[in-house]
Amino acid sequence: MPEPGNVLILTIDDCPGYRIVRVIGPVYGTSVRSRNFVGNFLGGVRAIFGGKQSGFINMIAQTRDDAMLHLAEHARSLGANAVLGMRFDSGEFDSGQGQAMNEITAYGTAVVVE
Repeated sequence: MPEPGNVLILTIDDCPGYRIVRVIGPVYGTSVRSRNFVGNFLGGVRAIFGGKQSGFINMIAQTRDDAMLHLAEHARSLGANAVLGMRFDSGEFDSGQGQAMNEITAYGTAVVVE
C-alpha cells in the first residue's frame, strides 16, 4: 500500500498488486509558468539558428512536475491514496503582454487502494 501521505500516480487504469476499495472520482492539478524576458529573448535567438531549446525544456518539465504535485494534493484532500489513468493536457496562451504562458494540467481518477 502507498505510504501514508503519499499518492501513487499511475497512467494505467488499474493498480496491479492492489485492490481498489473505493472510487472517489476525477481529480486534477494545473500549473502555469512563463519564461522571463531574457529567457524568451535567448530562446528566440536559438530558434533562429536551430538546436535544442533547453530553457523551454526545463520550464515545461518544472510545469509538469508542479501539475503532478497539485494533482496529488487534490487526490489526498479527498481521501485518495492513488490516482489511476493519469494524463496530461497542455497549452500555451498569451498573457496580454506578449508573454507566452505554458499551462499543463494533470488529471485522472482518484481511488483508495489496499
